[in-house]
Amino acid sequence: MADYAIVTENVKKSFGGVHALKNINLRVKKGDIHAIVGENGAGKSTLMKVLAGIHTKDSGKVTVNGKEVHFTSPKQSKENKIGIIYQELALAPDLTVAENIFLDDLGFGKMTVNRGLLNKKASRVLKNLGFNIDPEVKVGTLSVAYQQMVEIAKSLAKDVNILILDEPSAVLSEREIDILFSQLKLLQGKGVTILYISHRLEEIFRIGNAITVIKDGETTKELDPKVCTEDDIIEGMVGRSFENLYPEKNIPQEALILKVENMYTKKLLRDISFHIRKGEVVGLAGLVGSGRTEIARCLFGIDKMDGGKIIKDGKEIVVRHPAEAMSHGIGLVPESRKEQGAILSRPIRENMHLANLSNISNRFGILRSKIEKNIGNQLKEKLKIKLNSIEDPIASLSGGNQQKVVIAKWLNTDCDLLILDEPTRGVDVGAKVEIYNIISDLARKGYAILVISSEMPEVISLSHRVYVMSEGNLACELVGDEITEESVMRYAIPKRESA
Repeated sequence: MADYAIVTENVKKSFGGVHALKNINLRVKKGDIHAIVGENGAGKSTLMKVLAGIHTKDSGKVTVNGKEVHFTSPKQSKENKIGIIYQELALAPDLTVAENIFLDDLGFGKMTVNRGLLNKKASRVLKNLGFNIDPEVKVGTLSVAYQQMVEIAKSLAKDVNILILDEPSAVLSEREIDILFSQLKLLQGKGVTILYISHRLEEIFRIGNAITVIKDGETTKELDPKVCTEDDIIEGMVGRSFENLYPEKNIPQEALILKVENMYTKKLLRDISFHIRKGEVVGLAGLVGSGRTEIARCLFGIDKMDGGKIIKDGKEIVVRHPAEAMSHGIGLVPESRKEQGAILSRPIRENMHLANLSNISNRFGILRSKIEKNIGNQLKEKLKIKLNSIEDPIASLSGGNQQKVVIAKWLNTDCDLLILDEPTRGVDVGAKVEIYNIISDLARKGYAILVISSEMPEVISLSHRVYVMSEGNLACELVGDEITEESVMRYAIPKRESA
């Protein structure tokens, strides 16, 4: 047991009548990067919260560095030098980056805060991580990706020997993931044990020394990434294997649904021109901050265009706000579904109809509940949304099923151009396959689809064509065999002029 940083034996945890953890057995060797995988709701995050002292186990045994523990508070976990980075950001948006990183001890043991020292220490932490972030800016002004970097810096600034990361790369670009992984490897070299939760199987093989698969609150497989395959992991996660994660591509039609000419914004975008045909899936790739989401926001009328044209179905249109975009048949599934795509506290039924209330209202504007429920149940069956009742709040669903509801909202309108910004972010592999099939089915039905994704295999495997963004410019268009990870990264990385 001396070789293990963490050992759990038959750990159980219930919430009311729901058994979140039924029988978890985990052995994590000291100095390993140990991957924990499983579908949404499998119990991964609950297990991590037990180790972090957020939840108290009901029964079973937990041993940390050879010592049996029974955490009843986060403080006890921290005293055992365990650090955790949660999937949901735990930052104070009105405080600076430096204040967030050292929030537990702003004065470094003294009663007053030395701002110069605070910023200097934060700058050193960020620099060591390879993150180019100003320690004096407020966290709330940063993008989601850069907020995630601050969260990572916040945890690594502490003296931990066990670090738990719950989906840390969900909002990071490929280059930022490279930086993260290089830092995790350095930490591993210093003897830090890392538990790494991710839905991205390619990451698991790239960084993991060992893999534990969890399904329905139980440990199903312990695998060696050097000898196992993706199918081995998927089978342990969902009880079946997938021969291919991505559906076969359809043949797009000739008709142009969207044509953008010289889109320009004063802040970032420079002369962006592209087009999407009927039944075509077009990928938009690039690093975080390259302008991908800004294009989506301009098309949907959230941000103002300072120049250029949007031509929809052969006619130039003006899009000054989302209502105008919707009137022209444009729908947007945003990057952050919880903040921008759904009202979490409201019923699933209501969320499905948010974009088209007139469809379920009479001429006096009164909602027709029977029609609302009928359409909701039809969409549930059509998209295979796993739920108890459409009357339940959308917050009760897993990430993948929440995303399906957000997509269903647009299928309930007359839109024929659908923009999907990070469509499978925070979604397990089983739900990913289902969302990929939905995208493929919509393309076959004639929808024009713009997919923005930081997951390179996703962009490459779903798209008929790929446009690559770099620092607000459209760097290239890739077609057919040109669409490779190497080509995308070659054009995505900013080119610096030689002195």
